[in-house]
Amino acid sequence: PARAVAARRNTTQPPAPPTATERAIAAAALRYEQVLGYRAMPSATTLRSGQPPLNSAQTVNVVPEQVIRDQLPRNLDDALSNISGITQTNTLAGTQDAVIRRGFGDNRDGSVMRNGLPLVQGRALNATVESVEVLKGPASLLYGIIDPGGLVNTISKRPDLFQHGSVTLLGSTFGNAKNGIDGAVDITGPIGTNGLAYRFIAYGQDETYWRNFGTRKETLIAPSLSWYGEDTTVHLSYEHRDFSYPFDRGTSLDTRTMTPLAIPRERRLDEPYNQMWGMSDLIQASVDHRINANWKLYAAYSYNTERFDANQLRITNVNAATGAVTRSNDGTHGSLSNVSAGVSYLRGDVAIGGFRHELLFGGDAQYRSIYRQDLIRQTTPAGFNIYNPIYGTLQPGTTVSASDSDQTDLLGMRGLFAQDTFYLTNRLLLVGGVRWLEYEQIAGRGRPFTANTNLAGNKVLPLGGVIYKFTDEVSWYLSYTESLKPSSTIAPLTGGTVISSSIAPEEGIQWETGFRFDINKRISGTLAFYDIDKKNVLVSQLNSSTGITEFRTAGRVRSRGVELDVTGRLTDKISMIGSYAYTDARVTEDPTLIGKSLQNVALNTASLFMVYDFGTQLPGRLRIGGGARYVSDRAGDANNSFDLPSYVVADTFASYEVNQGGLPVIYQFNVKNLFDNIYYPSAVNNLNVAIGDARRFSLAATVKF
Repeated sequence: PARAVAARRNTTQPPAPPTATERAIAAAALRYEQVLGYRAMPSATTLRSGQPPLNSAQTVNVVPEQVIRDQLPRNLDDALSNISGITQTNTLAGTQDAVIRRGFGDNRDGSVMRNGLPLVQGRALNATVESVEVLKGPASLLYGIIDPGGLVNTISKRPDLFQHGSVTLLGSTFGNAKNGIDGAVDITGPIGTNGLAYRFIAYGQDETYWRNFGTRKETLIAPSLSWYGEDTTVHLSYEHRDFSYPFDRGTSLDTRTMTPLAIPRERRLDEPYNQMWGMSDLIQASVDHRINANWKLYAAYSYNTERFDANQLRITNVNAATGAVTRSNDGTHGSLSNVSAGVSYLRGDVAIGGFRHELLFGGDAQYRSIYRQDLIRQTTPAGFNIYNPIYGTLQPGTTVSASDSDQTDLLGMRGLFAQDTFYLTNRLLLVGGVRWLEYEQIAGRGRPFTANTNLAGNKVLPLGGVIYKFTDEVSWYLSYTESLKPSSTIAPLTGGTVISSSIAPEEGIQWETGFRFDINKRISGTLAFYDIDKKNVLVSQLNSSTGITEFRTAGRVRSRGVELDVTGRLTDKISMIGSYAYTDARVTEDPTLIGKSLQNVALNTASLFMVYDFGTQLPGRLRIGGGARYVSDRAGDANNSFDLPSYVVADTFASYEVNQGGLPVIYQFNVKNLFDNIYYPSAVNNLNVAIGDARRFSLAATVKF
């Protein structure tokens, strides 16, 4: 009996399994070090499958969470300057996201997502975004109607099962009393002990615009809930945003030299009332359920709406010799856009006939509406001179143009898709997929309403690929993908043509090959070679007699290039993200535009941003970093009548994390456009050339708890 008692006393009881909160804390600690090292892994929502990049035949580039924290990008195209082959296009006077990917993209192409579901294309980058991912090339198999250049997926911050939070206050200045202030609150933690968690994010900004007038204001409130069960995860999130932005079309060109007007870059050519103001709401819900060890079910729904009004006085003609200009006192009142989308799919990892298959079966549907109620078109008296401007003599326009109003663009689509990643061996993989797509679109304007687009159709779109893994860290891939996007226009085409079902949609075909690597789970990247052919393309041309931009089909265009993206930790102290792209995008079939370069597409782009982490050598944690991005010259319009000059923009930052009063505090100093370079990121035509922001200093303090 004594021996039995002693044996019981010496018996070590097995430790209790970790709670959900303990697991979350351990995972967060590991992830924090990976994030600091710029570790970049795509989310499961972008490729739907959750496969690691080395097992995929499609390219996904990532702007990691810590890169966004370090660089503090002002908007989406600022963040995407880290990714190869991306340039800015028409941002609607600096109020919308608009980026070109591999030669293709515009501000209404539906290519910007949140967690894999489409957004109204306003401004997608805000305080709720954790990272940004870019799926390169045609993505119609997974997303339906999309341009062949790819899509941008913004990933949300999720609630955590352990309590933590932060408060940030940031002050900024462009100099010359052009100052601003930002504030943010981010709090998350568990609710009870059953796997329920919350997150609350709030943000506010009030900043004086860097040019001679204008203000930028924004407020955001974003609560979210998550439930983490044994086999099921549920997310529910809401965002409300109010905004007011300068509606700034930039500068114009001197038509004698086709170079920007010889006036200070701060000088605007419109009026102080040129602002856009509005609000947006986003609701998303998703369920991820593990059916068994081999199958998972995912379903998600998203609804996004945006309303805005804008005063849009614009230049219609410039006489650079005398300085005289003509202007139109335009505006948009009662703008309403919304997009509703749902997706559901099954993911399986099974053995069939002795071979491993990763299977994906799903369906989706989307309805998008863009509506502009009252379009203001009003002439202005002569007298404004660019060399001696006198502002404040005009009031916002009030004359509604019946023929331009009630602008409407309605798009509906539904689809079914399937994909199989077939493991012939552990090294050799074959990928095959197919989508059935059905769609309809109506677009037009006017009172009475005239439909300039009225079409419907369906299409079967395939995908194929081969992957060979040399090792667990390096793979080669080859892929074939297709895309489809209906040709559509709200305004009449040249000659009054109505786009009907008899006019073929824009169709893209891409061949891509390259190499991927993920070395020691520290540094990863992709070297890609691609060739995209797209036919039935709409191009815009300025009618010099009316000052109105008109559209017509260009026949066929081609984009081919090379892209290199690398991100990660070079050493324990040095992290980096860098890219290079060669993009040759031009018209190959057209009566007048053949051989012309595509508008706003740079032949060469490059970026490099590096960070040195001093670790614990000082009382706090000091990190210093900086980098630059290069964009070569670009065609400023479809006719290649002028080029935007190449530019280099450098940014830098320093952060210092120290414990104060028992709480971690991070001080961060950023300089955007370090050398205060003058540059022009995009153009609509020779009258509307965007100007890049002047040098901006910011100092932030973040208290973590």
